[in-house]
Amino acid sequence: MGVIVNKENEKDNELTRRIDADLRAKMSSTSKTEKGKKDVDLAEDTDYVKDLKKTGKYGWVWILLVVFTLILLIALGMSFQNK
Repeated sequence: MGVIVNKENEKDNELTRRIDADLRAKMSSTSKTEKGKKDVDLAEDTDYVKDLKKTGKYGWVWILLVVFTLILLIALGMSFQNK
């Protein structure tokens, strides 16, 4: 019985090695890498990144408005609790 289980484990390991080698070959052939670059950033290959823009130079204004709004809401909440 142990011999049968051992043979099945060897078959599973061989299949896993083949799948791993196949996936590595596909990844290396389809990824956009420059020569000499070790790290592969696959996020650049995805479609959802294609149409995104970087934050403009006035993006900090939105953050400031959100912070001021939160401060205003907290101050209003505290003033209504005191009444």
